[in-house]
Amino acid sequence: MSERKNRQIALATRPQGEPKESDFRLIESPVPEPGSGQMRLRTLYLSLDPYMRGRMNAGPSYAPAVEVGGVMVGGTVCRVEASNLDQFQVGDIVVAYTGWQDYALSDGRGVHKLDPNFAPVTTALGVLGMPGMTAWTGLRNIGQPQPGETVVVAAASGPVGSVVGQLAKIKGCTAVGIAGGERKCRYVVDELGLDACIDHRRGDFADQLRAACPQGIDVYFENVGGAVFDAVLPLLNTFARVPVCGLVSQYNATEPPRGVDRVPQLMQQVLTKRWTLRGFIVFDFAGQQSDFLAEVGPWVRQGRIKYREVIIEGLENAPRGLIGLLRGENFGKTLVRVAT
Repeated sequence: MSERKNRQIALATRPQGEPKESDFRLIESPVPEPGSGQMRLRTLYLSLDPYMRGRMNAGPSYAPAVEVGGVMVGGTVCRVEASNLDQFQVGDIVVAYTGWQDYALSDGRGVHKLDPNFAPVTTALGVLGMPGMTAWTGLRNIGQPQPGETVVVAAASGPVGSVVGQLAKIKGCTAVGIAGGERKCRYVVDELGLDACIDHRRGDFADQLRAACPQGIDVYFENVGGAVFDAVLPLLNTFARVPVCGLVSQYNATEPPRGVDRVPQLMQQVLTKRWTLRGFIVFDFAGQQSDFLAEVGPWVRQGRIKYREVIIEGLENAPRGLIGLLRGENFGKTLVRVAT
């Protein structure tokens, strides 16, 4: 019988602009053996998320960068394969943060058991995991939508934006999505139930958005930035709230945008219209996780909140999957099936 190996995908070099497959490297090492107070986790699913692009860069940020030669970071669903911890038994299914690899050792910190009867385990990386909680906490704490208001969300077919839009409808708001392409926009309206979805690739995008928001915009959930924000900005009402979750259009940029500096104009609008613009990271609200699951979990099981998952087969295809996600090719929550 051949010796098992632990395949790992490491950062080979820091990308310049859009990542390439050559920026990653597949390496193999022995399967680790757990010591006292440890367990070995076998990765079943790996989450791919836009924040991973930022971790590939050097320099200060809200979380440490991946070192060149280091294993790429990421959330995972795993099976406990061996355990020297009383609270985890062999066969338990858990959600962890073990990165792009087949196996990992853990002392149990930050690892949580999953109940497959509560929801499919993949949802712990999507609608009931970090993306869903990002949507819920950003809307709840910063957006604070009120019945009758207009909520606009960028990347509305993605794992965060799709939850934002559906939550806005549950809260009694008019919900308008922004997405790239007719197929995604149809999904947002026909499947998720938003009132409208505007294709940001259309030449008349700004006019279409204005027509979809005749009363202006009270809450704009920012996932994209760039030209999308340019079209939203004139439509923001007095006292509008803007949770800034992501700026995916800028993640591959290698230099500041060219053109007129519009920061003074923006700041004048922030002052005169009394806008609230706040960036946030999901773990700013980590203490609200139980409230999130208690509220959103039943809505998912009842079908009031729908979700879409795209499964990529094989750890070796994770780099290609992340590159496609950053290009906007993803449609729903992107996962990599590493093992069964």
